Amino acid sequence: MNTQEIDALSKQKAYDLYDSGAIHCIEIGTTAGLQAIHHYLFSDLYDFAGQIRELNISKSNFRFANALYLKAALQAIEQMSENTFEEIIDKYVEMNVAHPFLEGNGRTTRIWLDLIFKKRLVKVVDWEKVDKKLYLQAMERSPVNDLEISFLLQNALTDKIHDRELFMKGIEQSYYYEQPEDYRG
Repeated sequence: MNTQEIDALSKQKAYDLYDSGAIHCIEIGTTAGLQAIHHYLFSDLYDFAGQIRELNISKSNFRFANALYLKAALQAIEQMSENTFEEIIDKYVEMNVAHPFLEGNGRTTRIWLDLIFKKRLVKVVDWEKVDKKLYLQAMERSPVNDLEISFLLQNALTDKIHDRELFMKGIEQSYYYEQPEDYRG
């Protein structure tokens, strides 16, 4: 199965996560909740769906959390406070650095982030307002300085927390972030 087929199938699963109501059963802000999202999105595609990786991974010149220390890192992230916008962003950035899965971290973690925002701030991100290039640059720099990602997401928050169309467009945008510049599927 090629990347476009995997994306199409997992994107459909993301839509189903919302439409089935399964999204309301996910633990919010926990590693178990993140694993549940990942398993839901990728269970028909990867045998490692929902499982914490045991291999080291990197992207470009950035190495994500060492697999040897990953479970301890995830426990620490789970314990992080998430009561304010700033605390939620800190937790999101740390989870991105941890990158607990071999594949599908971004798509999974953006849903996880929105669930935290929804529970704690009664807001969600309108992902269509978040430019792909600026978002990817901000996420790349976020382990050193999270001001850019904070600015982008703060300005995209909305109180439309029950808007199905907003969620579906957010899924589209989330998958778009993962594609090369010349592909939007």
